Amino acid sequence: MKFMKIIILVVTLSIFATTVMGQEPPKFYKDTYPEHALKSRLEAEGALMGKGATLDAKTRELIALGVSAQIPCVYCVYAHDKNARAEGATEAEIREAVAIAAHVRHWSTVLNGMGYDFEDFKAEVDKMHAPK
Repeated sequence: MKFMKIIILVVTLSIFATTVMGQEPPKFYKDTYPEHALKSRLEAEGALMGKGATLDAKTRELIALGVSAQIPCVYCVYAHDKNARAEGATEAEIREAVAIAAHVRHWSTVLNGMGYDFEDFKAEVDKMHAPK
């Protein structure tokens, strides 16, 4: 689990650096990430966060903030809160993104904890989305 948090942190921080800092990675990248892998990491995040991305920057940052709150990662929350606000996110949008993340986590906990049958769940969701 700690390894996964580290990976998520590095990805989050790399997104932060690309969107806010430009092409030159910040010191914390160079101090924490393997030198031989940094270039490919920056290229991958550039594909996700660059001009060719499908989602707009504010939406990406709101998603990242919600995920960051659920990990939880104080570094990620700090960076994505700053990034989202820099992209024009309002206080109401920040609160809603975090609340939606909590809402998803709530139902994940309930359904997984109760061992609700996945096939039954899929059938119910498919029925809710069936053409009327």
